[in-house]
Amino acid sequence: MKQLMNNDGKTQWFLRGLILVGILSLTAFAGCEKTGGEGAEEESSSSTSGAVLQPPPPAPAEYADKHMPEGWWADPEIIEQGRQLYIGAENIDVNCAACHGKNGKPVKKGARDFRQAERMQMFSDSQWFWRVSEGVKGTKMPAWKKKLTSEEDRWKVISYERTFGLPGLGYDVARGEWVPVAELGQSAPETDAAPASDPAEGDAPASHDAPEHSEG
Repeated sequence: MKQLMNNDGKTQWFLRGLILVGILSLTAFAGCEKTGGEGAEEESSSSTSGAVLQPPPPAPAEYADKHMPEGWWADPEIIEQGRQLYIGAENIDVNCAACHGKNGKPVKKGARDFRQAERMQMFSDSQWFWRVSEGVKGTKMPAWKKKLTSEEDRWKVISYERTFGLPGLGYDVARGEWVPVAELGQSAPETDAAPASDPAEGDAPASHDAPEHSEG
C-alpha cells in the first residue's frame, strides 16, 4: 500500500511537470508570434477589411541625408554585388534571403515582402537605409550595420532588393518619389496649364479708362 501511494505521488508530480512545460512552451510561442518581422504591422492591418497602408515613420536626423550613391540604381555591377550579399554568397553571416526569400517572397512570417510595389514606394531611400542599418524595434529585423559594417554594402543590398517590386526605378531625392532611372535628376514633367478662357461673346472687357463714380 505504501509503495502504491509513493507511485501515485510520483505520477502526480510528473503530470504537473508536463503541464508546466506545456504552458511555458505556449507562452514562448505566443511571444514569438507577437514579435514578427518588419512587415508584421502591415500583415495585421491588411487583415482588416478596407485597411489603408500606413507610411513608414520618417528617418531620424542621422539618416535623413543619406542617399543612394549617384548612378548606383542603374549600375548592373552594383546590383549584382547586392544580390551576392543578399543571398549570403559574399558574407555567410548575412543572408537576407533566409527570411525575405530569394525572389523577394518572404519565407518567414512577418518578413517584408519586397514585391509589394505599392508599399515599397512609400519608402524613401533614406528610410530604407535606416531600417536596414538599425533594424526595426519590436520585430526580428536585426540591425545589419553590425555585420554589414560598410555603408556601401548596405546600399548595394538595397539596390538589389529594389528590383523585386520596383524594377527599373530609382528614388529621386529632389522630387521625393520613385521614377524611372532614366529620369533621375530631371525636373518633374510640367502639366499643361488650362488655356485662359476668352471673354464671352457680347461681353466687352472692362475699360481702364472708364471714369470713376463717386458715391452720393
